[in-house]
Amino acid sequence: MPSVHPTLRIHLWLETPGGMLLGLGRAELLLRIHESGSLNQAAKAMGMSYRAAWGRLKASEAITGEPLVEKSRGHRGFVLTPLGESLALAFKEWHGDVESYALKRAAERFPWPVKPYEEPGGNVS
Repeated sequence: MPSVHPTLRIHLWLETPGGMLLGLGRAELLLRIHESGSLNQAAKAMGMSYRAAWGRLKASEAITGEPLVEKSRGHRGFVLTPLGESLALAFKEWHGDVESYALKRAAERFPWPVKPYEEPGGNVS
């Protein structure tokens, strides 16, 4: 059998009839806004434009009917609303749970070691 080195890739998201509610990219965007206080910095760190990031946030807010970010008081920039923070953290935890389960099952079913996906730069998703 040839030497095979597979990597697990999982694309999970939550959607409604109105469109995508939340995926790993949107959760990551929210968490980067939380860390930096800046939508612009968060978007740049993810390699997207401010306009694209803003559009994704607004689309998710339209589905939830509630804001996920708000202007920070007395400063330029943004903070997450309690809903935005809880959704981002819950999604990341859920994604990690699903990935852990999938890696465990892959180890049981395939003859090769399956490794988790690692972002360029060393971030394991």
